[in-house]
Amino acid sequence: MNTRFDTKSYDEATDVEYRNHYLTKRVKSMRLLSIIVFMALAIPLINVQAFVSPEEVLANAASQIKTVSIPAVRGQIVDRNGVILAVTVDARDVIADQTLVTDPVGEARKLANLLDLDPADLAVRLSGDSRYVVVKRNATPTTWDQIETLGLPGIFSERSQARAYPEGELGANILGYVNIDGKGSSGIEEMLDSVLAGTNGSRTFTVVPGVSTADQVFTEAIDGTNVQLTIDRDIQWIAQEAITAQVKKTGAASGSVIVMDPKTGEILAMATAPTFNPNNLNTSKRKNQGNRILTNTYEPGSIGKAITVATAMDSGGLNPRSKMVIPSKLVRYNKTFRDHDPHGRIKLTLTGVLAVSSNIGSIMAAETVKDDVLYNAFRAFGIGELTGLGFPGETPGLLPTPENWSGTTKPTLAFGQGYSLNALQATSIYSTFANDGVRVVPRIISGYTDKSGRFEATPGSTSRRVISAEVARSVRLMMESVVSAEGTAPLAKIKGYRIAGKTGTASYYSQALQKYSGYVASFIGMAPADKPELVISVVLERPVNGHYGGEVAAPVFKKVMTFALQRMRIVPTGKLTSRLPLDW
Repeated sequence: MNTRFDTKSYDEATDVEYRNHYLTKRVKSMRLLSIIVFMALAIPLINVQAFVSPEEVLANAASQIKTVSIPAVRGQIVDRNGVILAVTVDARDVIADQTLVTDPVGEARKLANLLDLDPADLAVRLSGDSRYVVVKRNATPTTWDQIETLGLPGIFSERSQARAYPEGELGANILGYVNIDGKGSSGIEEMLDSVLAGTNGSRTFTVVPGVSTADQVFTEAIDGTNVQLTIDRDIQWIAQEAITAQVKKTGAASGSVIVMDPKTGEILAMATAPTFNPNNLNTSKRKNQGNRILTNTYEPGSIGKAITVATAMDSGGLNPRSKMVIPSKLVRYNKTFRDHDPHGRIKLTLTGVLAVSSNIGSIMAAETVKDDVLYNAFRAFGIGELTGLGFPGETPGLLPTPENWSGTTKPTLAFGQGYSLNALQATSIYSTFANDGVRVVPRIISGYTDKSGRFEATPGSTSRRVISAEVARSVRLMMESVVSAEGTAPLAKIKGYRIAGKTGTASYYSQALQKYSGYVASFIGMAPADKPELVISVVLERPVNGHYGGEVAAPVFKKVMTFALQRMRIVPTGKLTSRLPLDW
């Protein structure tokens, strides 16, 4: 028994000794490991404190802070009835990591057609050691889907936004476009860029291994405001289609049509040709991307005679039936003035002077008023000043002041030469006659809709009286004779409606050639003449196949006005009246 006891005591003692030895060894190992971990943490800290400058410490900290921009959605542009004319859509920026592209030439060949890029140029862009190269901005999601199926090494995409114009060329010169940097260029896009653009948001956070959003700061993007125009999409379409066809038919350098409500100043259409497609700027000429209606000026020619006649009635004591003897020529100072069609001594009423567009008769009417009276009348009608529309690039035209007049300036101004204006200014003049002598500032912005859907209309246009209501009505009645068989624009007649208007055929002054070259043909009219609801102007610059306003511009007026009257549901008003006498 003692032997068994001793053996057991020995085994337990040995086991205890073994375990103590093992634990001691384990503690030493743990201490060593702790020292290693401590050194791993301490050495970088010592390095930062002892060897790294404070500037480097801040730079390293800042490098861990990331800020990502959150783009605001640009506001829509819609017509008066809510038809979308400009909208922001999802897009993709196609990006290349050159270090991962295995076959630049082969990949370029596959991408070129999809992205509408030159294969050779694209191959160069895919070659190199840059990790980030923008291959194509604002590709459509559909295009990216096609690219993605190709599985090309080194090609990836980033989400972006693109501006789209669902109606293509329709109203392009009104809308303008958005450039590659997201800024509005020309048109409404530029004019209201700050309103449409909104404010980008941002997300700022500190990058920590294993934690992606530590210390996050978030600023929400504020989307842009939607803009509603006074433009009517359908009237704009017919106006653009009509002027495009007539520019082609006549071989004109350009043409324009404006449709305006004379009571409110609202512009229902403002079309120009040639135009451009804002969805694809690469296919258009730069000169077609602006709005020549506002940027181009011309001498109005006979269009301006209505101002002369109205001023003579308002201040010179004449009336529509005033009898005038028109000689075959008129000499003023060192210049001889004649009418377009040669004639002997004829007898016309003031109405007849306007109806047959007599230069001599207009000069004689202008001479019934003083120089400053005629000048102030031109200014009151808006010549020589901006229209108030607020469009970028608009020119005020040119009107010489009386102190700078020569001996032939007044007679020249009387029949529409010696000064210049833009097409909207000309339209505004006739809107003043249509509105019983009150000039209303043109407007193209109807109102704004915020992101909550609340619509805020813009204030109504300012107005001022230019001539008496009686004179304005008389001029309208006189201009009805212009579209008669004896007048210069019978092609402007519309069955069932009373039409008043005036033709213009003026010499075109070329700035490039520094001389007169070609013609400007125009017609501006209103309907119904006794109670006008619409005014439409048509201008063709340098037409080749025909150049008289009554011949090439009046038919466009008739087509657009006929459609607009139906579109706006404007019924005929008073009965046709007997014409005022043209001669005596």
